[in-house]
Amino acid sequence: MRVAFLSAPEGVEQVELTEPWKAVSDAGYEPVLVSTEPGRIQAFDHLDKAETFPVDEVVGETSADSFGALVLPGGVANPDLLRTDDKAVAFVKSFFDAGRPVAAICHAPWTLVEADVLRGRTLTSWPSLQTDIRNAGGTWVDEQVKVCDSGPNKLVTSRKPDDLKAFCEAFLDVLAA
Repeated sequence: MRVAFLSAPEGVEQVELTEPWKAVSDAGYEPVLVSTEPGRIQAFDHLDKAETFPVDEVVGETSADSFGALVLPGGVANPDLLRTDDKAVAFVKSFFDAGRPVAAICHAPWTLVEADVLRGRTLTSWPSLQTDIRNAGGTWVDEQVKVCDSGPNKLVTSRKPDDLKAFCEAFLDVLAA
């Protein structure tokens, strides 16, 4: 199974990309880096530039139909940039429409807010997003990891990098089901 990892050209929190990527790969799935532009993305360690990573596929030239699941890494700038890109938002929404699993960590639910897919869903995130999530019709909880199946798909969310172990385990459980 191919798993899309959606990132803006810059601003992704590196560990929130690399740890789930490694977990997905180690479990035998194929991680694919999707971005809004070809080339490389610039990852960050908080506010400092970290490594760059090659883009495998570009939003608008690929489809959710070619993936079994979606991972949305966080970082403050990453989801904020994604939510302003109509093709990225449509790409995210298409996973919900198709009933495919989505995992989002830290600030990544901002993109879910923009995709209007949170009504009736329960999720967690970085605490500063709780008002945005509630305003989008979701229920925010302060938990290490939350798996919500009260919608067309399974939604796995976590709050921050310290939750990555639980986030990856929960997502892999959803993929294996």
